[in-house]
Amino acid sequence: MITLYSSPGCAYCHMAREYLKSKKKKFKEYDISDNPKAYKWVMDHVHQAATPVLDIKGTIILGFNREQIDLALRTS
Repeated sequence: MITLYSSPGCAYCHMAREYLKSKKKKFKEYDISDNPKAYKWVMDHVHQAATPVLDIKGTIILGFNREQIDLALRTS
């Protein structure tokens, strides 16, 4: 299971979304600006209202980092 927490106008969120699509990975996406549960999840896990945040089978990645995403996808 892959979850992407994003916010409107976030260029790195767009990059993360397109990168997952290019890898043909299915994911759920939640906008933290209009989803209080998603906002709370991000605050509980990364302690700041920052996006993108990816949860790849329990591996939490803050920001768009291809190496960390690829590693998490390989080990998931």
